[in-house]
Formats: sequence, C-alpha cells, structure tokens
Amino acid sequence: MFTVGTLFCGYYTMVQTVKAVSMPASRAAEAAQLLDYAAIAIGIAMLTDGLDGRVARMTRSTSAFGGELDSLADCITFGAGPALLAYAWGMRAPIPAGLSPVLELLSPLGYFCTFLYLTCGAARLARFNVQKNPRPKNPGPTHRKYFVGLPIPPSAGLLGAVVHFSHGYPIATWWPGGILWCGLMASLGFLMISGWRYRSFKELNFMQRPAIGVVFFASLIFLIWNFSRPVLLTMAATFAASGVLTRIGSLLWKPSPEMQEAGAAEGPSAGS
Repeated sequence: MFTVGTLFCGYYTMVQTVKAVSMPASRAAEAAQLLDYAAIAIGIAMLTDGLDGRVARMTRSTSAFGGELDSLADCITFGAGPALLAYAWGMRAPIPAGLSPVLELLSPLGYFCTFLYLTCGAARLARFNVQKNPRPKNPGPTHRKYFVGLPIPPSAGLLGAVVHFSHGYPIATWWPGGILWCGLMASLGFLMISGWRYRSFKELNFMQRPAIGVVFFASLIFLIWNFSRPVLLTMAATFAASGVLTRIGSLLWKPSPEMQEAGAAEGPSAGS
C-alpha cells in the first residue's frame, strides 16, 4: 500500500504538470499552483517511500515482488515524474533575438538533460537490483551505513524543492536559468550513478532516546509546516552536496590501509 502510494504521487506529479503546461498564459497563476502541487507530491512520495520498507520489515511482509514493485514505482515517481516537471518548469524560457545561434540548442539540451536524469535514475535502480553489498570509492567509518551514490528519492526531492521554493512559477524570462537548470539535472544524474558515499542515517535509533526523537521530529514538522520552501530546499541541497564534499575530503585525506581493509571486510548498505 505504501509503495502504491508512492506510485500514485508520481502519477499525480505528471498529471498536474501536463495540466499546467496546457493552460494559456492568462492563467499563469493557476499553472504555477499546479506545478507547485506536482513538486509537493514528490515530497510526499519521499515520505511513503521511506516508510514502505520499514513497515514491511516491521510486519514481516518483505518479498521479492515488493522489492521489484518498489523499484518500478521509484523509477516512475522519482525518475519520469520529476524529469517531466523539470522540463516544464525550467526549459520554456524564450531566447531573445540577436543572441548566439548556439542558444537555439537550449531546448534540445533540455530534452537531453531531463532524459539523462531519467536514464541515470533507472540505471541506478537496476544496478542495485543486481549488485550485492557494493562499496563506495571512498569508504568511511565501518560503524556507519552509506548509500553508494546519491539515491534517486533525494535527487528528485532537490528538483521538487527548487520548484516549490519558486511557488511553482517557471523560469519564464531569464534564459540563463535554463542553462543552470540543465547543469543541475546533469549533475544529479552523475551523482546517482557515481560511486561516492552518502550517509544513510539508518543507524539512527530514536527509540533508545525517545525524548530526543520527539523533540527532533516535532521541531522538523514545525519548520516544514511554517517554512517549507526554504527548509526543504536547504535540506535537499545540503544532502546532495554532502557527498560531493565528502568525496573532495577523501581526495585530500587518504584513509590508512587498515581503514580500507576494515571497510572491505564490512561493506556498506546501498539503497535506491
């Protein structure tokens, strides 16, 4: 049920995006609201996607069928849906006349980068359906769990957070924004299929300290409820950048051979 809820959010994202781009320019405010709803649906999908595995383990109802359904749902909800939303929101700025003819390639570049994002997301999901216990290129402390590469839900969450931060109003006049948007999508695609490590936070157990857990989640709910746009964008951007900073740090500081051998003996978790 939680996985189907994730799938519905992806379907809802695509429906609202199509409805938004079908509206005339005179109804720009309504179209922006629909794009905002589409972005919010991605955030809700991240919640249901995070709960389905936990609920399945708690109820002892895990299965190979559920795992495959989850991957298919992730590909649609965090791949196809955000790719369509990203193109509709960020790639419709008109190119001023008299500029370089190269800029006429911006629209095809948008097609390419959104498709690249979708392809990398699907490749990531397929890779971790067949790999067992992959290791990142920069192994970390063995007592922590890691994702290998940027998971596809937070990758889609960053795209949705940017759209939500803008209240759904697309990049309509500033054409350089389209180039930056293409760069972001290409970067997210690379991070998803990279071997760089990202913290999974699965080792966090608030049940051992329930008071801290209550305060943490109450504060998080309060901030998201009252300041959702800057808070969600900050959270999504920080997590996406954390793997890049960790990789840079690992290049500047080489772990000892003992740590590398320990990391090889105890592999990290991969996740989607």
